Amino acid sequence: MSEPAEGIEVHLGLGSNLGNRAANLRMALAFVEPLVRIEAVSSLYRTAPVGPVAQPDFYNAACRGRTGLVVEALLRYLKGVEFEIGRRSSLRWGPRVIDIDILLYGDEAVESSELIVPHPGLAERAFALLPLVEISPDVVHPLLKRSMAELAAALSDKARSGVRAAEGRGWERIVRQA
Repeated sequence: MSEPAEGIEVHLGLGSNLGNRAANLRMALAFVEPLVRIEAVSSLYRTAPVGPVAQPDFYNAACRGRTGLVVEALLRYLKGVEFEIGRRSSLRWGPRVIDIDILLYGDEAVESSELIVPHPGLAERAFALLPLVEISPDVVHPLLKRSMAELAAALSDKARSGVRAAEGRGWERIVRQA
């Protein structure tokens, strides 16, 4: 697949449930920006955590942008951003200061020991899919051949119930005084 001159379109999912969650997500977007030209950011969603560990609710969002990085380099860069913000190895599905996932990388399907894209479970995870459909409803899942809007419409009421609006579009530009 040839890459357009302006780079490949990527969709990232962001989450945080420790510390100042919105500030952590704003910081992540700022750190991502040098190598991913961000074109759109979803509203901010408050979501119930998934997994066996009792923990605070997450704030989740998605962004769409363009990058010239190959997917493996993008993953390494995002892991560096997570580390810079304060993420350290922890329990699987445990609480975290920041989580940045590559949800989609153009129309490519990638599977390696380090990365699977489209993100596994994207079609069933309301906390990732609902923010994504807000900014890119017509983007087609490369494996399922259905648009993000179609996948979101197929979510059960139970899946949707754990995802609530926290702040509308533009939250990432709001800096509040403590």
